[in-house]
Amino acid sequence: MSDNTEFNRLFWHSRRGMLELDVLLLPFLKEAYRDLPEEDQARYRKLLDCEDTDMFEWFMQRSRPEDPDLQRIVDLILSRVQPD
Repeated sequence: MSDNTEFNRLFWHSRRGMLELDVLLLPFLKEAYRDLPEEDQARYRKLLDCEDTDMFEWFMQRSRPEDPDLQRIVDLILSRVQPD
């Protein structure tokens, strides 16, 4: 699969239909995803398989993913919105 086809697929999977998630995921995908190491790109793809309600809780920092890979990508996304 070409890089552009894969990116387009990820773009559509990143559109969640919940504004709070869309404003985090879509800019992250467009601005940061391609520069991530392959391991973090895989974590992002894994995140997209999660339920919207779980992601919402994680991004609102009401709970944390049990999976360390998911926690890493959540932290990366949040760090882009909440820099130190």
